[in-house]
Amino acid sequence: MTTPYRQGPPPASYASPIPVRRAHLGDALASEWTKIRSVRSTIWTLAVMALLLIGIGVVIALAVSSSDAELEGQPILSLGFFGVLLGSICVITLGVLTIASEYSTGMIRTTLTACPSRGRVLTAKAIVYFALVFTTTLVLTTLVAVVQVSIVDQGSPSGEEWVRSTLGASLYLALLGLLSLAVGSLVRHSAGAITIMIGVVLLPLVLAMFMFTESLTGLRDTLLEYSIPSQLGVIYDNGVVSSGPQGWDPVWIIAGVTAAALAGAYAVLNKRDV
Repeated sequence: MTTPYRQGPPPASYASPIPVRRAHLGDALASEWTKIRSVRSTIWTLAVMALLLIGIGVVIALAVSSSDAELEGQPILSLGFFGVLLGSICVITLGVLTIASEYSTGMIRTTLTACPSRGRVLTAKAIVYFALVFTTTLVLTTLVAVVQVSIVDQGSPSGEEWVRSTLGASLYLALLGLLSLAVGSLVRHSAGAITIMIGVVLLPLVLAMFMFTESLTGLRDTLLEYSIPSQLGVIYDNGVVSSGPQGWDPVWIIAGVTAAALAGAYAVLNKRDV
């Protein structure tokens, strides 16, 4: 005779001690900050940028001071232009690698699996990258400016010169890097995106140098005035160009171009497969 089966009390439901909540932008920011500060490319590119900004800025200041050369009306802080121009290559490289390297390694699939909202991922990358580059550049340009003023004894810079040579230059470089990030998202290839951005920086200036005919004078002047080296020169007020955008205009121009590129990156990211 079989013993009848007795059904016991239902098992108690499991309650996880970890609170369950919806992910938000703060989680994506924490993830992207962990990634960007833990890869060697970030350390190397920022270290090289610091070496260029500080090294070139100090060397030029020492050369001007030792030769007793006059700056001919140019502000002392314009000596920082050369280091920032070369340091922009590092900013461009890091901006592209911030997103394009994930496509090269396939890490982007893991990223989008953990955070299916593609717009949130791109937003987090843009915010983290911009904050990192802007803060780093601001510290470096301020340090270089202080050192140059202490070395070159040719008057004290005005408040406007200080702001543009530190805050303005840092904003411009960070926006240029953000443009590189957008191009990296569109191209999805590190070498290709870096090549495109270097062309954006150098090609207008190089093309203008070979436009000798009078019929191309207008195009040549436009390329010279709106090339990135000339725009950086305007921020430093070093007299590279006497016409075209002046004052803070270069910052607003690069901000508009970057916003358009980011809008395209958002649109493309949400439409194509990874």
